Amino acid sequence: MDHSGHGMTMDLPPFTLGRGLEWSADPFFLVACLAGLALYGWGVVRLLRRGDKWPVGRTVAFALGVLSIMLMMCTGLNDYGMVMFSVHMVQHMVISMVSPILILLGAPITLALRALPTAGRGRKGPRELLLMFLHSRYMRIITHPAFTIPLFIASLYGLYFTPLFDTLMGSKPGHIAMMVHFLAVGLVFFWPIMGVDPGPHRPGYLMRMLELFAGMPFHAFFGIALMMASEPMVGTFVNPPASLGIEALSDQNAAGGIAWAFSEIPSVLVLVALLFQWYASDQRQARRTDRAADRDGDKELEAYNAYLASLNAQGR
Repeated sequence: MDHSGHGMTMDLPPFTLGRGLEWSADPFFLVACLAGLALYGWGVVRLLRRGDKWPVGRTVAFALGVLSIMLMMCTGLNDYGMVMFSVHMVQHMVISMVSPILILLGAPITLALRALPTAGRGRKGPRELLLMFLHSRYMRIITHPAFTIPLFIASLYGLYFTPLFDTLMGSKPGHIAMMVHFLAVGLVFFWPIMGVDPGPHRPGYLMRMLELFAGMPFHAFFGIALMMASEPMVGTFVNPPASLGIEALSDQNAAGGIAWAFSEIPSVLVLVALLFQWYASDQRQARRTDRAADRDGDKELEAYNAYLASLNAQGR
């Protein structure tokens, strides 16, 4: 495939799934994804060697999350995404909504806190710096719904309906920065809602559901706006290469349909994960209450036995 100097892909044949899945690696994302998988694997191996357990489900979720990024950024989908709005929208939705959910279910921060060694007294190692970062004011701000929900919405309307999108798409670093931004927005939006890792902002389960559904209608409206538009709205995709055999407006309508559908599917997945977490939390609380009741019962029985023994002694 031909790459022009600024990262645009020219004269591509008509899109098919086979062509979209051909290997075409973006070096930045390839290195970042492989590094992420290697670090996670190191953490799991370190725990296992120590005799600790780490849930297989978390490892699978994290690996799938990272592989979903590689699928979007290291295949022909990334080439077609430079010139086809519909393919770009698949990239955006997966990287901002599917990949973050899977990565968060993998609990990478919990793994890091358990696997990293503690520094000596009065010293700060990677584990201590990570804890400081987690408890920082900065983290409290960027994971608060007053920040995450507007950011989630602005990443759609403020990007696609302003010249900023065309500027970023005009260069390779700009395109990489935009995709990293989509991933980061997804992570900070979903982390307080359904992340397994400890975080500074963690409301009750009902509030988390409200946070989830607060952003989704705007997502759906964005998709509908693209579907209903009577003319192309994003400069980058106004003149698709003739070799693709597509028409800009119908491709934009398809992109809108993809954005609209993606506002529903991840919401359901997150809701299911939330309900499971809520149920598990209630079960843990019930077990703690039962244990406390058993301990109290044992103490009462011991006190009663002691009382009987004292009466017996007095009788003798």
